Amino acid sequence: MSSEILPAFSETSNVERKQDLNEDQEENQKPGLGEGFEPISKRQMKKLMKQKQWEEQRELRKQKRKEKRKRKQLERQCQLESNSEGSDRKRIRRDVVYSPLRLIIDCSFDSLMVLKDIKKLHKQVQRCYAENRRALHPVQFYLTSHGGQLKKNMDENDKGWVNWKDIHIKPEHYSEFIQKEDLIYLTSDSPNVLKELDESKAYVIGGLVDHNHHKGLTYKQASEHGIDHAQLPLGNFVKMNSRKVLAINHVFEIILEYLETRDWQEAFFTILPQRKGAVPTDKACESSSHDKKFTRVEGGLNSDSSEEENRNELDSPHKEEKQDKENSTESTVNSILH
Repeated sequence: MSSEILPAFSETSNVERKQDLNEDQEENQKPGLGEGFEPISKRQMKKLMKQKQWEEQRELRKQKRKEKRKRKQLERQCQLESNSEGSDRKRIRRDVVYSPLRLIIDCSFDSLMVLKDIKKLHKQVQRCYAENRRALHPVQFYLTSHGGQLKKNMDENDKGWVNWKDIHIKPEHYSEFIQKEDLIYLTSDSPNVLKELDESKAYVIGGLVDHNHHKGLTYKQASEHGIDHAQLPLGNFVKMNSRKVLAINHVFEIILEYLETRDWQEAFFTILPQRKGAVPTDKACESSSHDKKFTRVEGGLNSDSSEEENRNELDSPHKEEKQDKENSTESTVNSILH
């Protein structure tokens, strides 16, 4: 009886011993920091952590992929909806008729301007470019004598100018590549008044922002070089509170508007800012005669009422001028950006 039990007991003890040995071997094969085992390096630890994070973020990645697909679908839908508007713009652009008239901004006055005025000139050139691109009858636009402070300012603040289309930007003076008999310099000091535009000619606008410091300079240069000169027929159609000297972009836009409407008065009143106080010459004459009559009739009014009217007349222009400045600034910025 005892002899049968002993072999069985020895067999079970051997099996248990083998199991313990197998478990010890498995533990020894696992990475650890116990005695007799090499420690895990930092690189291996990082890899393990990255793998763990990758597994944990599996669902998050799936969700992001779904959101991306939905976003792309919405973008495609918006693009399809805007295609109709885009095709309309293309149709309008195809209806454009380019004018052979050459319109030049002469930038040879660079050394006469301070940096503040150079920046203003740059803004006005931007406005001219934008308006010509949108015009129904765009002109052949030239920017000549391009260099010095203006080019440096454009390189620093408007690097995209090198990609401008439908414009000829040249470092040379306009007289080097356009015949003298084709040139007409637009200057408010000229005694000659334009009646209409000759589209075979090249009209030059002086690229000078000087706040009247160099009065008559463009007229003097045109006369000395034997170039024909003229002024826009502003006085024939418009009476203004301020001087007749216009900004470069205003002259440019008036010419574009005239090419479309063939009406000087409409061109002037479409483009001129309200702060100039422009009124048609016939209305200006009527209002002046009416004011004289009113003064004679109302001469017997007491001093209190006349003082009150004077105060109202003094207050209202300031308010209107302030509003006009805000409106013109907003329209200029929107015109350049769009």
